Amino acid sequence: MVAIPYWLTILAWISLFLAGISFIYIALDVKKHPQKMKIMTIVWPLTALFGSFIWVLAYKKWGENHSLEKMKMGDSMNMDSSSKSMAVSVFIGTCHCGAGCSLADLIIEWLLYFFPALYVVGGYPTIFSHKLFSGFVLAFILALIIGVSFQYFAIVPMKHLSRKEGIIAAIKADTLSLSCWQIGMYATVALCQLSLFPHFFGGEVLPTTPVFWLMMQVAMLVGFCTAYPMNWWLIKTGIKEKM
Repeated sequence: MVAIPYWLTILAWISLFLAGISFIYIALDVKKHPQKMKIMTIVWPLTALFGSFIWVLAYKKWGENHSLEKMKMGDSMNMDSSSKSMAVSVFIGTCHCGAGCSLADLIIEWLLYFFPALYVVGGYPTIFSHKLFSGFVLAFILALIIGVSFQYFAIVPMKHLSRKEGIIAAIKADTLSLSCWQIGMYATVALCQLSLFPHFFGGEVLPTTPVFWLMMQVAMLVGFCTAYPMNWWLIKTGIKEKM
């Protein structure tokens, strides 16, 4: 039986509460301040699920202040991507990748919990001896689909591409970024579920526990860190557009 310390459960609930409030705040505020890139209306709230109040501060500085409304008013010195530093552009580009990963993992984790037969689709037990890795495969596939879709709707209006050109450009821009994100994220989840939790708590934690989602928040932050350098390279080489 998994024995999760009471203090960790409380900590997890606090973290999830702050993330939930952050998500709601940005989701409501972004409607008042439409983004130049419409897809960012979805991206900013989703990133708050793991970034919490820190991402609210980022949104206030680089999202709300660079809204379509303020661009029309002529505020903040031209308000286009060229007015942002490279570090900020990479931050936003990495958030764009992370939003797709966050949404995919949120969907997959609950699907696998309620429909465990889906593990077979991910390669368990024919390829993987542990269900965790099967879940990784399914989450990666869904994250790639969502991520490429997000990139498509960001790139096509910006570069005026055809549908085919947009899909190709989106795949180029998102595949490496997403892969680096998932490397950091999956390594963190595997470390927790296969080593730390069994050692300290006596087993893996389930999606029905707040500690599981605290782990996912930490894992996504690690994923952000591992994807950031790749996004820098992608933007610097022109494979991915500055946002």
